[in-house]
Amino acid sequence: MRTLRTLAKRRSAIWRRYRRSPWSIGLTLVIICLVVRSLPYLAPIHAAALVQEQQAIAFTDRNGLPLGTVLTRDQEHTVTVPLDQVSTAFKHAIIAAEDGRFYQHGALDGRAIVRAFLEAVQARQLVSGASTITMQLARMLEPSPRKLPGKVKEIWTSWRLTAGMNKDEILQAYINRLPMGGNVYGIEAAARIYFGIPASDLNVAQASLLAGLPNDPTRLNPYDRWQALKRRQTYVLDRMVQDRYLSRAAADRAFQEALSLQPRQQGIIAAPHFLFWLADQRSSHPAAVQTTLDRPLQQFVEAQVQQVIQALAPHNVHHAAALVLDNHSGDVLAYVGSPNYFADAQSGRNDGVQALRQPGSTLKPFLYELALEQQVIRPNTVLADVPTRYAIPGAKLYTPSDYSETFQGPVRVRVALANSLNVPAVRVLEKVSVKAFLDRLHQLGFTHLTQTPDYYGLGLALGGGEVSLWELARAYLALANRGEAIGVRREERGERGEEVDFGVSAQSNDVRSQKSGVRSQESAVETNPKFRIFPSGTLREQNSKLSLPLSPLTSSSTSSLITDMLSDAHARAKAFGVNSLLSLPFPTAVKTGTSSDFRDTWTVGFSTDYTVAVWVGNFDGQPMQQVSGVTGAAPLWNRIMLHLHEHREPIAFPPPMGLVKRPICALSGARPTPGCPSVVQEYFALGDLSEYDRQPDPFYQAVVGSKGNREYRLKLPPEYNEWLAMQPLTPTAGELRILSPRNGDVFLLEAGASPDSAQQLQFRLANSSTQTTKWRLNGQTLTTPTPDSVFWRPKPGNWTLEVKRGDVSDRVTFEVQVAERRSTRKGFSIAQ
Repeated sequence: MRTLRTLAKRRSAIWRRYRRSPWSIGLTLVIICLVVRSLPYLAPIHAAALVQEQQAIAFTDRNGLPLGTVLTRDQEHTVTVPLDQVSTAFKHAIIAAEDGRFYQHGALDGRAIVRAFLEAVQARQLVSGASTITMQLARMLEPSPRKLPGKVKEIWTSWRLTAGMNKDEILQAYINRLPMGGNVYGIEAAARIYFGIPASDLNVAQASLLAGLPNDPTRLNPYDRWQALKRRQTYVLDRMVQDRYLSRAAADRAFQEALSLQPRQQGIIAAPHFLFWLADQRSSHPAAVQTTLDRPLQQFVEAQVQQVIQALAPHNVHHAAALVLDNHSGDVLAYVGSPNYFADAQSGRNDGVQALRQPGSTLKPFLYELALEQQVIRPNTVLADVPTRYAIPGAKLYTPSDYSETFQGPVRVRVALANSLNVPAVRVLEKVSVKAFLDRLHQLGFTHLTQTPDYYGLGLALGGGEVSLWELARAYLALANRGEAIGVRREERGERGEEVDFGVSAQSNDVRSQKSGVRSQESAVETNPKFRIFPSGTLREQNSKLSLPLSPLTSSSTSSLITDMLSDAHARAKAFGVNSLLSLPFPTAVKTGTSSDFRDTWTVGFSTDYTVAVWVGNFDGQPMQQVSGVTGAAPLWNRIMLHLHEHREPIAFPPPMGLVKRPICALSGARPTPGCPSVVQEYFALGDLSEYDRQPDPFYQAVVGSKGNREYRLKLPPEYNEWLAMQPLTPTAGELRILSPRNGDVFLLEAGASPDSAQQLQFRLANSSTQTTKWRLNGQTLTTPTPDSVFWRPKPGNWTLEVKRGDVSDRVTFEVQVAERRSTRKGFSIAQ
């Protein structure tokens, strides 16, 4: 035991002397460093792990004409090349500019680190960095904040790269990922885009210029900052001379050499939005893709978009989008997302075809179609376009109206739809139900209407949601095909319907746009909660698409009936006139839409051969100046339609099957009587003819005249009383009728209003008279300065208003409530 204790004491003493020894401390540190430095060899990064699979895709139109080459997906131009296919001049230039001792050091350059440290101490600030090409590649692969933890991570990744790759492999991965300005990455893409040549053909002047770009790709963009880039080229050439890649004379000649850049189109001839969007949707990456586009038509539509926007610029209109579909095949023939994709300052990369906007009145045809199918209305149904108020939970009251703030009184379904009247549409939606209409819109492919029916409410009939031009065009394509939802094809392969695409996910946190009123491209933004902007490169195809059956969604006769209404120039004459831009020399069905505050204008229409959808507005949601669907989008729609049918007029729309025409009174929608002043033709289902023959006219009623003869007098139902009070109509002599308020009206009293506030209600009669008129409110007599009108300060409660003149009297009940202070969603259609 004593011996063991002695040995233990000796070992403890030896260990204490070892810990105090400088050599022991140094050896420990060396061992730790060797262990740490050896760890990357346990997790090396090999060249095979850095292979960039996204390669260039050459797109052509339906006839084989080139459209352009998209060098990768995700709206970024890049293509990888082996190191031996890069000019020696560029390899020398990039090494001289970024890491002169690249082939002499490992992952880190100790000499550069010491130099940078001494310069920082002397200048008391960071003067130059010590990042090597390997460290820069590590930062490209795993971006991290430039702080201490990020720098440690960068060094660790650099060690892993050197553990698994040789210098040439590192340099190849590096130059294929270099940021070269805008959305251009890699030397091959930069050489093609800026100079129109492969990277293997770059000379010293071109190579030294491009080698300066990665230092600051934004501030050295060759299209916008040429002089700054030339100054950076001077630095690169000086470094090449210093490293003995060039003589001074050769460097001077390279700097003086005149260089010309390719146009900004970056290798794309036509349809850049479509090409990037299509490349992004693909799961495979073939070398060539033949699309369904028609290049001459595409270029025509692009030119027309630019011309129309130039004409509308004084009205604060800066953007437009257009889509052309073939009704027979479902082919996409033209796709224009903005006036100029390459105009970065004007947010040109934003894709107006896929952007989510408020559709205004363009959804109304599908509402009326559903209502006709459900038989809640008939083609001859008369709807009341009169002041109407709806109680909404929280908001208390919703009062739809058109931009003109006028009302048409009794209108037939055809007239209400063709003139895009708002109140009749809301009345129809109330009968159909918001849920049923929302379900129908989902069936038609409006995948972005993801809120509940209560969220949209009755405003859904007027555009109180967000849809894309792509979705609208597909829905109208189904209408053009009499309810058959055919597949939309984008590529020339397979049979019709193979390229069906009824759902594209739009992720609001993946929005990228430009600087004109929107944040920079790197930030995910939603510039306006009502206007989400999605550029082509940020949309992703969902793994589970909305499956839409390739079978009729609606009855053929109902779709044909809606088409007939939308093609009736006389039916829409009240709002648009007979000879508007919507009226073409051949049959077309068309609908316009304008969202609130003139933020969006739409025109979507079709012939028997083509469907054309157009949006005009501003990507940042700024309102236009008094530009509606017929003045904003319709001119562009008109030009495209005329061009499409320049050489061959389309055939007429087939009449609705199973329906027959009968004469009706234009005002009442009933079988005409001798008293009806205007008669028109309307379609009827065969099963409705017996009712048509039997039902009397509800408006023009037969009475016995003063001379015993039979006369017809117009007597509208009570719901028209308020509207009648606005019209220059003379009621029947001796008739006593309260026009305002109407029976059952609910009025809102402003919250917090004092009893002496200026809010007043006017009680009005239908006609004037010299006879004594007595007014009573809840049994209390009212003092009236004039017999035909009374002004009353409203108070909360239920009220009964009575009026009596001789033996004739009338009575209405109404309610006054205190309004809640609550903001309501805006964005409803203003008609047209």
